[in-house]
Amino acid sequence: PIYLRIWNTFFLFDIWSFFFFSSNSPSTTGCMDRSPQFPLLFKSGDIMIGGAFFVHSQVSASSVTSSDAPDPLICTRLNFREFRFAQTMIFAIEEINNSSSLLPNISVGYKIFDSCGSTLPSTRAALGLINGQERTFGKSCSGQSTVHAIVGATKSSSTIVLSQIAGIFQIPVISHFSTCACLSNRKEHPSFFRTIPSDYYQSRALAQLVKHFGWTWVGAVRSDNDYGNNGMATFIEAATQEGICVEYSEAISWTSLDEQVERVVRVIKTGTAKVVVAFLGYDEMDILLEEALRQNITGLQWVGSESWITSSNLALRKYSGILTGSIGFAIKKAKIAGLQEFLLQVHPSQDPQNHILREFWEETFGCSFQPSLQGVKQCSGSERLRDIKNPFTDVSELRISNNVYKAVYAVAHAMHSMLKCGEKSEEVNMSCTWKSILPPKEDVNFSLQSGEKVYFDERGDPPATYQLVNWQKNSAGDTVFVTVGSYDASLPDGKQFTIKEMNLTWFGESKQVSRPISVCSESCFPGFRQAVIKGKPICCFSCIAYSAECSPCPLEYWSNEDHNKCVPKVIEFLSYEETMGALLAGFSLFGASLTLVVSFVFFWFRHTPLVKASNSELSFLLLLSLTLCFLCALTFIGQPTDWSCMLRHVAFGITFALCISCILTKTITVVIAFTAKRPANTVPQCSVLLQRMGVLGGTFLQVLICVVWLTLAPPFPHKNTVYAAERIILECSLGSSIGFWVVLGYIGLLAVLCLILAFLARKLPDNFNEAKFITFSMLIFIAVWVTFIPAYVSSPGKFTVAVEIFAILASSFGLLFCIFAPKCYILLLKPERNTKNHMMGRNQVKT
Repeated sequence: PIYLRIWNTFFLFDIWSFFFFSSNSPSTTGCMDRSPQFPLLFKSGDIMIGGAFFVHSQVSASSVTSSDAPDPLICTRLNFREFRFAQTMIFAIEEINNSSSLLPNISVGYKIFDSCGSTLPSTRAALGLINGQERTFGKSCSGQSTVHAIVGATKSSSTIVLSQIAGIFQIPVISHFSTCACLSNRKEHPSFFRTIPSDYYQSRALAQLVKHFGWTWVGAVRSDNDYGNNGMATFIEAATQEGICVEYSEAISWTSLDEQVERVVRVIKTGTAKVVVAFLGYDEMDILLEEALRQNITGLQWVGSESWITSSNLALRKYSGILTGSIGFAIKKAKIAGLQEFLLQVHPSQDPQNHILREFWEETFGCSFQPSLQGVKQCSGSERLRDIKNPFTDVSELRISNNVYKAVYAVAHAMHSMLKCGEKSEEVNMSCTWKSILPPKEDVNFSLQSGEKVYFDERGDPPATYQLVNWQKNSAGDTVFVTVGSYDASLPDGKQFTIKEMNLTWFGESKQVSRPISVCSESCFPGFRQAVIKGKPICCFSCIAYSAECSPCPLEYWSNEDHNKCVPKVIEFLSYEETMGALLAGFSLFGASLTLVVSFVFFWFRHTPLVKASNSELSFLLLLSLTLCFLCALTFIGQPTDWSCMLRHVAFGITFALCISCILTKTITVVIAFTAKRPANTVPQCSVLLQRMGVLGGTFLQVLICVVWLTLAPPFPHKNTVYAAERIILECSLGSSIGFWVVLGYIGLLAVLCLILAFLARKLPDNFNEAKFITFSMLIFIAVWVTFIPAYVSSPGKFTVAVEIFAILASSFGLLFCIFAPKCYILLLKPERNTKNHMMGRNQVKT
């Protein structure tokens, strides 16, 4: 709203006036004051990039009176790691200035301020970056233009101040280390970007990590600032969803009193949780560890946030008994070509008037450039950084430094895109209109020399990817950060988190090599159940014995082995995946294929006397019905459904009725053909029409029975929970048992009639008596189905279906082999017997 913008402007003017007018008191250092009002490092250019790092980690406190102007803020205690970040920014800018493809013919300058890790100095640094009339390093104070973008700050609280002030002037802020999820709010921070993922993802990743190791009872300690408070709130929310309980949640600040830090460490020491989640900045972690060392806290598993989990400042031998085995998520490591050589060339001679370079040199080598100081050795300037090992020269863990590097290049690519006035010309037109805001996020999409892609989402955040780091000791006894897993928020749930647990080292210097246990209450033994303790979290419970009376589980559930929980029953049915189902399906397909082969043989020899004598039309119809009989067995395999239950029984009844009707008609035809006294009587009685009517009539009656069955009480899927208590048998209920047995009985009736007729015709004079083979086939068919009845009734579960399939296949194979095997034998192997004379049983002499 416009009134809020006006209020912010007046408020900013008041703060600005206070800072600048109150700092106009005489100073012995003039324009080179250590106050965060003045830039630490400066270089002019066509494009100015601001920087805010807390190069010093302490701020001098001064008393304020109503009569005297407040003293300027003085920052002390040089932070080598942050100074490396500042030099990395300068290195990236120098690379861009030497590039012929990125911002050609345009120089990039920088103004780097010290935020001192505190809100008040950060406010001064923000105003100094925005103001165009601040004093510089020269002997005289000259005006400079404002910056076009700001890289920083390191702490979330400082960055919030920086973003809010710069946002009023629409100057973009790109942070390399501020992870507070609150900064993703586009309404409050419309010009904020960052090259480090938001804590929204890290907090949830930490909750998943804790859940993965089965730690349901943890302690929590956080920084008392925006970073720690927001991050811990998100972690506790995610942990609660994962079923994790937090025993305590304590907060400390790097400005906390000793008594407060002592109290927090005492809470950790007296707590029962063996795992502590530390959402701390590394300076707060340093304070906490000093007190933990004094109180001799060991045996805890520390889970850390990215702020301290890869901090070499903390990887000291004195802390190894506390932190060895620590685990947490960190930003990915990277390599920046040429950075180490650039850092080793930093020297006070680069700018003799620069106070921070002299201070850095004195702190690094423990010397002084002022000869008047007693007890302190004189700095010669010939000291070499190559001989020093400290956080400034250590480039083995370039995680945050790479974020600074990416932030500078993001600004450069954005400005490069803005200053290209025409698509036709590759050269930059310097007459273009200068702007102070970054283009939309989709325009900032580029790749570094290392191949890493840099882009921002709609909230100004980069992709959330982390490495899982474990603190381990090398052979020399030094602490090293070993990558044991990863987390990628862009992947689907269940695949985001990966870990190589075999490579892990657990807490402290103890001899324990197994995973630590951190639960409020141990699991109850069999016969006992959990009981909630009043006033305690759900993770804390007591175990009480079960009562003598057991509560029954629901119908579709079954008690587990410990008889303390109801678990779903196993659903059982004959499926294609199991061995028995696959074998039966294979035999079914084999039988159908074999029947088709026989059909092809009969079709090939359809003009021969044997096929003609076998009544070729009925033979082909019988082969078709046998093929359907083999295939109907497949309908009995698989999960029963409404349609499959009706189909399997109807298909079985109709196909077998068709098959036996063909055989019965064939048998009647054989009997009539060989018992007729005159050939003239044979023609009308054995006509094709009569045969067709016999097959149709025998099958139609079975179809009628099936229609009545399906209309009145059709089969349906049924969950059988009676036969087995521990599993559910999914089967097809017959609906009407009478309907099933009538269908089966009708098939048996046709088979018995066929057997009687074939038996009577077994001794008819013929060299190839088909009635004899029909008799054998009917004997096998009836024997199979008579045996099927008791086996079907007594078979349990899915074996009931298997018995029915076996009966279908066995009877089908019996019919196929008994009726058609002798004929195929003659057709393929004994063609000399496939003659009319041989069929008639006599030899005719040619005349």
